[in-house]
Parts: sequence; structure tokens; C-alpha cells
Amino acid sequence: MGARSGAKYPEVDGRLVSRQGEVAIINATIQLPDGDQTKEVIEIADYARSLEQKYEQQYPQHDIYLTGMVIMNDAFAVAAQDDAQTLIPAMFVVITLMIALLTRSIVSALATLVIVGSCIAVTMGLAGWAGLFLSTATVNVPTMVMTLAVADCIHIIVSFRQFARQGMAKHEALIESLKVNTKPIVITSVTTAIGFLMLNFSAVPILADLGNMTAVGVMLACLFSLTILPAILNLAPLRVPTAKKAATGRFERAGDWVCARHKRILPVSLLVVVVSLAFSANNELNDIAVKYFGQASTFRQAVDVQEETMGGMSNIDFVIYTDEEYGVNDPQVLQKVAALTKWLNEQPEVHHVTSFADTMKRLNMNMNNDDPAYYRLPEDKETASQYLLLYEMSLPYGLDLNNQIDINKSAVRIVAVLDNLGSNEFTEFEQRARSWFADLAPNLRLEAASPPLMFAHIGARNMQSMVWGTILALILISGLIIIALRSWRLGLVSLLTNLIPAGIGFGVWGMLSGQINMALSVVLSMTMGIIVDDTVHFLSKYQLARKMGKNVNDAIIYTFTTVGQALVTTTAVLAAGFGILMLSDFRLNSDMGALTVIIIVAALIVDMLFLPAFLMWLDKDKRNSRGNEDELREKT
Repeated sequence: MGARSGAKYPEVDGRLVSRQGEVAIINATIQLPDGDQTKEVIEIADYARSLEQKYEQQYPQHDIYLTGMVIMNDAFAVAAQDDAQTLIPAMFVVITLMIALLTRSIVSALATLVIVGSCIAVTMGLAGWAGLFLSTATVNVPTMVMTLAVADCIHIIVSFRQFARQGMAKHEALIESLKVNTKPIVITSVTTAIGFLMLNFSAVPILADLGNMTAVGVMLACLFSLTILPAILNLAPLRVPTAKKAATGRFERAGDWVCARHKRILPVSLLVVVVSLAFSANNELNDIAVKYFGQASTFRQAVDVQEETMGGMSNIDFVIYTDEEYGVNDPQVLQKVAALTKWLNEQPEVHHVTSFADTMKRLNMNMNNDDPAYYRLPEDKETASQYLLLYEMSLPYGLDLNNQIDINKSAVRIVAVLDNLGSNEFTEFEQRARSWFADLAPNLRLEAASPPLMFAHIGARNMQSMVWGTILALILISGLIIIALRSWRLGLVSLLTNLIPAGIGFGVWGMLSGQINMALSVVLSMTMGIIVDDTVHFLSKYQLARKMGKNVNDAIIYTFTTVGQALVTTTAVLAAGFGILMLSDFRLNSDMGALTVIIIVAALIVDMLFLPAFLMWLDKDKRNSRGNEDELREKT
């Protein structure tokens, strides 16, 4: 068919051939199996690429592009695989180097790498054994497990080196490190695991898989860091020079500085939180899948060409149900179908509409000697039925109307091709069409469906489940911390310090971007472990100091001295690691890396500035009393 001849056929013009005639489309409908479709998607995409190469060689004067849902799903896999082969290994290298640099111990860095690798390998092995598959959600499990495994190891290593520097033998220093860290590590791991298990209440099955796999990984990280890591450190040729207190001295001075200025730090912190929460309102949950890929991606190049010449690659199928056999031949129904077709064509985001009403108008014209005056709908049901029967009997193979009307002629489908809209715009368009048609034809039922619309609804539901589920999990975790620390006061404080970093992180994101996609909704879950870890270690050391009889000032300085270096080291290591992901050309990963860094750094700042200042204010009446007396008072 010549390109220009497409203008005579509304089913072809603007749909399969561009209106300028420079682009033609071959559209293949593919039926994929249920469940994990990764293997089939890759096979189909590989075959399509082989055809592309073959025909580009035969017709070098033509350019061939591949688009569509299967190719987009393959592009997701390719982008994730590219990052998995380059940036993810680079992230692990940077994390290992940062641990070696900040702890000044290559053995410690390698031991941490062994623990992290073991946790991820066992977790993914158990997931495979249980029949779980890698999805867009569960592919983040190794990164989530890695964050908490790194934090657990760094707490053990930093405390061990601090005790060794004080002159203890290696074995004794390890025992002391385990004494002070076992309780907070167990509390952090158990509460974080329970928080992830809350995802089982999500309506999206892959989020339940994410929660279960991460919970297992977090508990394995706890087990390995408290057993295998000390064994490795004990057996390894590790020598810690006794010295001095340069590092701890810095944190002691930092604690003293915060205590002296807590009256100024607290209101400034509250102002920052309020401003951040205000900007967080700028965020909106919205997915534009084709924009995830950089300009170097062949899929993105194909989408851009299609968008420029044909419009977007997204479509919505509207089905009008008459609930009556041969109801689609009713002239009144055909009038409603034609009216909806006209309304869709008038919408600015719609590029093409395929409608049975147009087919029936053309049939009427053809049956009346191609007189353009008869390009209108038949006036009675009998004539429409005869046209339809005649048309179906004369159609060649592959051009029947089974994809537009059902077998008993009671429902008719209209296909609208739209711009590449975001998920919010897509669902808003669907609601607008439904509302308009409900006013036009209240007796007819209209349903909308298509893969892009399905993903828009799933994405929105997924993102809302993740965000609210994680916030509820953080509240639950704080309740568990109350039980674990046996202090409702510290438990309620932990609720603040668990929620504030997320508020600041999303507030900063609201200033920078404001677009929350599916990957960013996972970030809160990913950083939940490290947020809880910082809070639990700070509060448990503070509580320990109070039980030792220190007043509030001394307890905070003690906390800075014992846990400050570990918190800073953990944050620096993970921020550097996730910072590598910001280099990705795949926006899901680069955005995830950026927001994760923001939240991790915010968690450290909250725990090093707001939390001690808040404790100074909260315990101001007891500042000069002894800790044991405070504990007794709280219990009574």
C-alpha cells in the first residue's frame, strides 16, 4: 500500500501510516503467558531486533525502530542489567573503599564485603528456592539488605576499634563491642524486619515478596554481623594501634557544642522541618514510563521518533456494553458510539481514534455508490445488521472485526491513541471520558482498559501503598522500640526521629523535582532500615549512659563519643555508594540514588542535631539529676 493511499482509510491514516506519509507502522499483537514474562519478553525483543537488523541491511535507505509494551519491558530489563553490570559493582567498590578509608582497615572492609555478599546470596537463594521471581519491586532487595548489613558491620567494627585503641586485647575488644552493640542491632533488625513484613498487607503481590525477602535479609544481616563478622575479625591478622583519642575527641567536642547550643538548634530544626513539610506538598505521584530512559537508549530514540511523527505510543480501549444481542446495530447505540468517537477526536491529547461507527459510515457510503452524502450511520437496525453481515463475509483474513465487536454483537470497542502521558494524566483522561459518556448515555455501560492504563492504576496504587505502608511501619517500629527500650518517652522520641528524615527528604525533593515515580516510592522502605538504625543506636547509648548515672549533658556527650563515629561512617559510606547510582542514565536508578542520599544524610543530621537538642529540652528538669533516678521515676 502506498503511503499516500492511507489518507483514504481512517483506520490507517494517522494510525499505521503518518499523515505526511513518511512513516509506516507494522503492529503485532502478542499474547504473553501469565506470571513471570521476563524470559518471553527477552526472546521476543531479541527476535524483533534480529528482524530489524536483517531488513535494515536489505533496505539501507530506511530506518527501522522498535516500540511498544514488549519492547519497553525489554528496555527496562536492559537498563537494569546495564546498571547491574557497571554502576552496582562500582557502588560496592566505593562502599568497600570508603569503609577501608574511614576505619583505616582493609581487613574490616573486606570482612564487611563478605558479610554483605553472604546476606544477599542467601536471601536471593532462599527467594529462588521459594519460587519468587525478580520484579520491578524485588530487584531492589539486594540494595536494601546491603544498607542494613553495612550499618550492622560498621557499628561492630567501629566499637571494636575504639576499645582496641584504648589498650584492650583484640578478643576483649570484640567482646566489649558485642556487649554494647548486640541489643541495638537486634532491636533495629527485628523492628525493621517487622516493618517490612507489614508490606504483606499491600494489595500488590510483588510488594509482599519485597517485604518478605528484605525481612529475611535483614535478620540474616543481624545474625551474620553478630557471629561471622566477629569470628573473621578475631582470626584475621588485624592490628589496631593504641593511641589516642583524636577521633573520639572530635565527637566529644561535637556533643559538647550541641549541648551548649541546644536552645538555638531546636527552633531552627523545627523551622527546617516545617519548611520541608510545606515543600513536600509539591510532590505528586506520577509515572511517565518512557521518560525513564536516557537519549542513548534505542527504545527512547524510537519513542521520540514515533512521538514526533505519529504521536504517542499509549492507547486506551473504551468498550461500550449494550447488554443485548446485536445491540451494536441499534442506530441509537451507533449514534452514541459516533458521539464518543467525535468527542475523543476533539481532545488535545488524542492523536487517533479507531471506531466501528466510522466503519459503518463508510459501508453506508459504499453501498450507495460511494456517494459522500451517504457517509453517515444507517437509519435503522435491519440495514445496519445487513451491512455488518455483508462486510464480515467479504473481509480477507486478518481484517475481521473481532477486535472491535464481540461475538454476539452486544459490545463495541473504540481505540484511542494518546500522547505519552503521566499516570495521573492518563487516569484523569479516563475519568473525564467516563464522566462525559455517563451524561450522554446513562443506559449504556462504558469500561476502559489497556496495558498503559493498567500500569497507571497499578503504579498509583503501588506508590500509595508503599508510602503509606512505610509510614505505618515506622509508627509500628517506634511502638516496638518503646517495648524494647522499656521507655515510652524514648519510644515517642524515636517516632519523631524516624519520620522527620523522610519529611525532610521528600521536602527537598519537592523543591528539586516534585515528581514521585515508582522507584522513589521504594526509597522510603529502602532507607527505613538506616533511619531506624541511627535512632536506635543513639537512643540505646543515651539510655545506657543515663543508667550509668550520667546527667543529660554527659549522657549526650557519651553518646556522641561512643556512637557518633559509627553513624557518620555509615552515612558517608552509604551516601557515597548510592551517589554512584546518580550517574545512571536510567532515571529510576538515578532518582532513587539521589533521594536515598538526601534521606540518609537528613537522618544523620536529625540524629546529631535535633535529637540531642530535643533530649536536652525533654529532660531539662532532670538535667542535673542522676540517670538511675530518672529511670526509676519513669517506671513509677
